[in-house]
Amino acid sequence: MIGLMRLKLTIAYDGTKYQGWQVQKTGRGVQEVIEEAIARIFQEGVRLHGSSRTDTGVHARGMIAHFDFGEEKLKIPIAKLALAFNSQLPEDIRIMEARRAPDSFHARFGASGKEYRYFIYNYHSMDPLLRTQAWHVPQTIDMAAMRAGSKYFLGKQDFAAFANNRNYKMESTVRTLQQCDVRKAGRLMTVRLRGDGFLYKMCRGIVGTLVQVGQGRFAPEDIDRMLQAKDRRMAGMTAAAHGLVLWKVFY
Repeated sequence: MIGLMRLKLTIAYDGTKYQGWQVQKTGRGVQEVIEEAIARIFQEGVRLHGSSRTDTGVHARGMIAHFDFGEEKLKIPIAKLALAFNSQLPEDIRIMEARRAPDSFHARFGASGKEYRYFIYNYHSMDPLLRTQAWHVPQTIDMAAMRAGSKYFLGKQDFAAFANNRNYKMESTVRTLQQCDVRKAGRLMTVRLRGDGFLYKMCRGIVGTLVQVGQGRFAPEDIDRMLQAKDRRMAGMTAAAHGLVLWKVFY
């Protein structure tokens, strides 16, 4: 008897033109565009289950998603599915890999951690080729101060002060960060954040605050006070969406 097959997708996209990952009531989400492309290949509607929710304008290099479909719909080798899906997708969305997954695999609930990277272009004039891929910060930034501040985010703690509220109450705002570091190559800075999970706009709250530390608006040790306050109003700004990339999901 032919049954259901589960496929795991690794997805990259430029989020500039989309209202985030999820299917939206208004506007277009990346999830919806991919579901429509798959339906055209299989002649069957599917529902993607993504590992994360990215916001409007946020990008991804390693979004993971899965879906189930009737095995009898598979007319080509699995190795060629990514090419088939991509033939139906716009150029700013790509399936990097499609492979069969066990029935027990779940893109969201099986994830053990995620890595995000945030890009900052630190120069008086913005590189026009990076205008949708990095946040332009023209002011001088003290890298040593940013790096000193980044250490306060490591470990298991309550990140309520760095996350925006959704329209529902979070069960817990405690998360664990294994990595929070700041690097610079020429004019391009990269903040790498790796943790067991992230709250709504938490990455952007952390980066925005670190940039303000680098600008001298906060001292590095002020971050500890912000964390203890557990109040978003006590922390720094929220960095722009277009500098953020979901880099990798861990299982």
